Amino acid sequence: MKNILHIFKTDLVNIGKNPTGLLLMIALAFLPSIYAWINLEAMWDPYKNTSGIKIAVTSQDEGTEIKGKSFNIGDEVVESLRKNTNLGWTFVSAEEARRGLEHGDYYASLLIPADFSRNIASVIEGNIQKPEIEYTVNEKLNAVAPKITEKGASSVSSQISQNFIKTVSETVLARMKEEGLQIERQLPTLRKMEARILELESRLPEIEEIGDKALDLEAKWPDIRKQTDKILTLETMIPEINKAGDTILKIEERWPLVMEAAQEVLVIQKKMPEIQQTAERVKELDKNYDAIEKALDKAIADAKAAHDIVGTALETLPKLETIAATGGAFADDMQQYLHNTGAAFDSLIPVMKQNVILIMQTADAVQQITSLLKNADIDPEPVLKAMDVLANRLSKAQQALERMIGLLTTLNNHLPNGGLSSKIDQLNKINTNLKGQISTINKISQAIRQGQQPAETLVNNLNTLSKDAMLMLANFLNTFDNEITPAVNKALDQLLTISEQSSDVLQKLQAKFPDIKQILLDAQSGIDYAQSGLDKVQKGLPEARARLHAAAQTIDTKMKAFTDALNKAAPFVKNDLPKVESKVHEAATFVRNDLPTAEQQLHKVADLYKTKLPEVEKAIHDVASLVRNEMPEFEQAVHKTADRIRELSKGESLDMLLKLLKTDIEKESDFLASPVSINEHRLYPIPNYGSAMSPFYTTLSLWVGAMLLISMLRVEPEAAEGRTYKSYEIYFGRLCIFLVIGIFQAIIVTSGDLLLLGTYVANKVWFIVFAILIGSVFITITYTLVSVFGNIGKGLAIIFLVLQFSSSGGTFPITMTSTFFQTLNPFMPFTYAVGLMREAVGGINWGIVWKDVMYLFIFIGICYVVALALKKPLSSYTKRVAEKAERTKLIS
Repeated sequence: MKNILHIFKTDLVNIGKNPTGLLLMIALAFLPSIYAWINLEAMWDPYKNTSGIKIAVTSQDEGTEIKGKSFNIGDEVVESLRKNTNLGWTFVSAEEARRGLEHGDYYASLLIPADFSRNIASVIEGNIQKPEIEYTVNEKLNAVAPKITEKGASSVSSQISQNFIKTVSETVLARMKEEGLQIERQLPTLRKMEARILELESRLPEIEEIGDKALDLEAKWPDIRKQTDKILTLETMIPEINKAGDTILKIEERWPLVMEAAQEVLVIQKKMPEIQQTAERVKELDKNYDAIEKALDKAIADAKAAHDIVGTALETLPKLETIAATGGAFADDMQQYLHNTGAAFDSLIPVMKQNVILIMQTADAVQQITSLLKNADIDPEPVLKAMDVLANRLSKAQQALERMIGLLTTLNNHLPNGGLSSKIDQLNKINTNLKGQISTINKISQAIRQGQQPAETLVNNLNTLSKDAMLMLANFLNTFDNEITPAVNKALDQLLTISEQSSDVLQKLQAKFPDIKQILLDAQSGIDYAQSGLDKVQKGLPEARARLHAAAQTIDTKMKAFTDALNKAAPFVKNDLPKVESKVHEAATFVRNDLPTAEQQLHKVADLYKTKLPEVEKAIHDVASLVRNEMPEFEQAVHKTADRIRELSKGESLDMLLKLLKTDIEKESDFLASPVSINEHRLYPIPNYGSAMSPFYTTLSLWVGAMLLISMLRVEPEAAEGRTYKSYEIYFGRLCIFLVIGIFQAIIVTSGDLLLLGTYVANKVWFIVFAILIGSVFITITYTLVSVFGNIGKGLAIIFLVLQFSSSGGTFPITMTSTFFQTLNPFMPFTYAVGLMREAVGGINWGIVWKDVMYLFIFIGICYVVALALKKPLSSYTKRVAEKAERTKLIS
């Protein structure tokens, strides 16, 4: 603490001793204030002088006439703008307006076209054409001017609309007043109409009942039409009816023959049981015919198979005799060979074991090379050679393993229950593993040849495969002596036993060959005879089957129907046929005597339907359509009108309407032209634009002042004799003089705002206090950046200023900026500094003040943490950077 105060006192003494230094400190205290005052004075009240913004106005309106009254709205607009001094309205020709706008003499132009008044009047004539004013703006001259001119153009449009509404509403209201007087004169007639409508409402149920009957008739009309259509159809069928009548006469003539045929039906009915029994036997034979065919087919197939077997046996018999003759000698030789080669079989087991050991060594070599492949830097040439050697060894190992699998599989066939099956499965898994290693090594070699580092997954996969192979081979060797060796010896012994038994069997078989041959020849001759007989029977089967099946099918499908028909026909012949005979005679009498008269009446009725029925149908549809479509709306309208009449009668609404129609036209037209007025209430009022901008520019000047200090003053004190300063003592000691100057900057700029410019501030003392706090925060931030990071810190302070200028919301609301600046806003000290100064200018809300003060102190705390943590570690680096900068002879 003593060293910190010593540095501060030394700085004060040095400033006091040097008049130039003192003068410089005073200048540094005043310079930021001048920046703020000049900017505030320049924009103190920019909207006061908008009359200097020239807008060219041209009216080409030719005017119009309505009902003998002439008017020109364009001239009225020009006259109104001559009295308006808010903007620099300049009245020129269209050519001058265009030229002046292009050359920058005018910021914007308004052109009222020739048909402007006609288009406004079109709303009264019914052919509405929306009027337009041509507004042109030169946006190149200034960024803000187009917004101001646009506001002026909008005000012109609003004024024209307001005047138009007022004029139209006066006309409409005057017309309404005339209509009101006319209604008053017609009031007795209206009362009579009310009574008639209420009476009509009371008779609606009767009308609705008539309508329902019309709908019911329309719904039944299709049935009626069908009946009439039948009459017309019947008329067209008169020729057929005549033919039918002739047929009835012929039936009557031939009726005796019909009676004779009917008697035959009774005879057939008596013999029906015998017919049915015969039919059942035919169907049973047809049903079992498949069994006959199957049995015959099987017999033929068996005969053929037996013939083939005997033929094959006779063809093979000479070979068997030769085999039996030579087989005995071969079996003896084989038995002798197996005894003589026993020593070779004994050496087979050690060789197999040795091969397994060699395969294990190859897998171990693969595992070792994977360790080499995991290195980042490998020499490709020797690695590729080693990989090629390993791939060759693995290929040979796989081939040896496959031969071993084949040998053990052969031996396993001669062991009961397949004693070597599990070991063969183990070897197959090892063989699959070796194939995977070979494939992975080839992929790794290909990557190395292409100049690439082998993929880590391939190297890990190769390592895993080699480890798994080592483990499986070790397990196989552990059981080799105890399980594999005994099983292999047992299989070899089994082979020797089989060779001894084969020799004895072949010698006995050789003596029986003559008897076997004779038996086979006898069997062959008997089979040939049986086969020829069966073939003849089989050829005749399809024809017999077809005939039998056709008969059975006919009986099956028609017998029942025939029986039912016969049983029904017999009673009919006995009981009903005599009655039919009498009916036939009656029908024949009708055809001869009454049919011609009936045909004449039918022609008359059909002619009536053809001529009158369409008219009746159209009338019914028209009435029904009226009931369906118009009746509901008619009833609803009548009820609604009656209800409205009753309401008007109760509340005297008609009298009220007449009263409204006869009101003051001038007052109502004024109301319609401008129905809403705005009552403005200003919260935290600030009288002028300069005072409203003082929080931002005052805050900005304080940051500029802090940047002037870090640019002009050194942040590292000179070492005193007999004293050694620690990094934090240097930081806080020199910070004191920076803070003192920063406090004076804050007092000067705020006092000048109040006294020189007359800035409106609601809380003047807090305005100065808040400025002192903000200046201290800004001094701490900029001083920390330069103290810790050197010249780089100055650049960071400038970047900080640029970012804060747009992200603090000092000029425009932050919500109007891009997402980038909205994101930065909460992290910038300007945000809280400008907000704090606004509270003093407009009126303090202590909740907002305490929040802003808290965040500003957080920035100070962050600076202290950064300084204490990084100043000492970075001091040597910043010193070297400063020395290199001085060598340029340009940067101090």
